[in-house]
Amino acid sequence: MAGPANPLSILDGVRGADRIRSRRLSGGIATIVADATGLSPAERDELERDLKSAAAALPEVKEARVALTASQPARKLIAIASGKGGVGKSTLSANLAIAIARMGRKVGLIDADVYGPSQTRLLGTDERPTADAKRLNPVEAHGIRFLSLGQLVSPGHALAWRGPMASGALAQLIEADWGDCEILVVDLPPGTGDVQLSLVQKSRPDGALIVSTPQALSLIDATRAIDLFGKTSVPVLGLVENMSGYVCPHCGEQSDPFGSGGAEDAARELGIPFLGRIPLDGALREASDAGTPPAASDGPQSTAFAQIAAKLLEALESAD
Repeated sequence: MAGPANPLSILDGVRGADRIRSRRLSGGIATIVADATGLSPAERDELERDLKSAAAALPEVKEARVALTASQPARKLIAIASGKGGVGKSTLSANLAIAIARMGRKVGLIDADVYGPSQTRLLGTDERPTADAKRLNPVEAHGIRFLSLGQLVSPGHALAWRGPMASGALAQLIEADWGDCEILVVDLPPGTGDVQLSLVQKSRPDGALIVSTPQALSLIDATRAIDLFGKTSVPVLGLVENMSGYVCPHCGEQSDPFGSGGAEDAARELGIPFLGRIPLDGALREASDAGTPPAASDGPQSTAFAQIAAKLLEALESAD
């Protein structure tokens, strides 16, 4: 003879019922466990609210409790680095993250350039992240999620932080609620200091991408960044040559104010992949200042970033 039906079976008709993993009613207390993997903070709140409301409506229930669980997705972390500033690393980071997302991946971008965060300008939003249970909730823009210290401090204010404070800030950004992001792109500060070492020691990137201009001075510093990741056993996925050549918009003649081919030659000498070139382009500068990354649209600039992104993903898979 079948036993009495579970009153909580009514939850089968609630939106999100397929996420319920267990339900129990004891002493008037309904306890429901549901899987919230892949849901945004707002969607999790909605799921919890719907389940709690449906259970609390039952006459047998005095109190409804809902516990949400989530499995951590397999996530790759890519560090974007340069030995020196002014080589366009942040612009490349933003556009590569967007290009990867347009390939169907779920991508998060971390602006870890503690002393010069610029991703809020590049992505065109000053929206501040919210926080739940001491974890930050990334902001969405151009098909990716991102966090930047530029969202947390007033514009124009300097961050006079020593190494431990900067490293602690980076940890908060990485440990944020990235949901179902498959890839985290980390825009590092220039150089080979505390923030880079903290990232390697605590989060262990799956690979690093090095950005340089073609000129010898930039390549000297890029080589130091490559050496840092080599010494810490982080695979260097490749080298990108930024500001590579300039085509005059008036006469069409090409010139090379920073030289040409230096990064490709350096990559060959160092035995690392050369992923491609991004030309020096006034339109790219204007789009970046306006917060409209070229990778988010179609055109020659978007194609250049997409080609590098495809090679980067291929190198990342090969590094496994």
